[in-house]
Amino acid sequence: MDGYDADDPKQSAADMTVFVQNLLQQMQSRFQTMSDSIISKIDEMGSRIDELEQSINDLRAEMGQEGLPSPSKPKEDSPQDR
Repeated sequence: MDGYDADDPKQSAADMTVFVQNLLQQMQSRFQTMSDSIISKIDEMGSRIDELEQSINDLRAEMGQEGLPSPSKPKEDSPQDR
């Protein structure tokens, strides 16, 4: 025999306590890992959104300089002006 009495309620309670503590520690560790991963991905998404906004602003600036007619150009006659 190993000296363990399955009928000893004190030993059963101690074993259960150790089991539950270990389980909670594992769950906390996994939760922390997932939390860190989520925060990292959110930070990465934020950076990518910032880059996208900058690209959009750059394109707007280019379009403003190259593609849009200047306000001093006369407009074509519209049917209402005739």
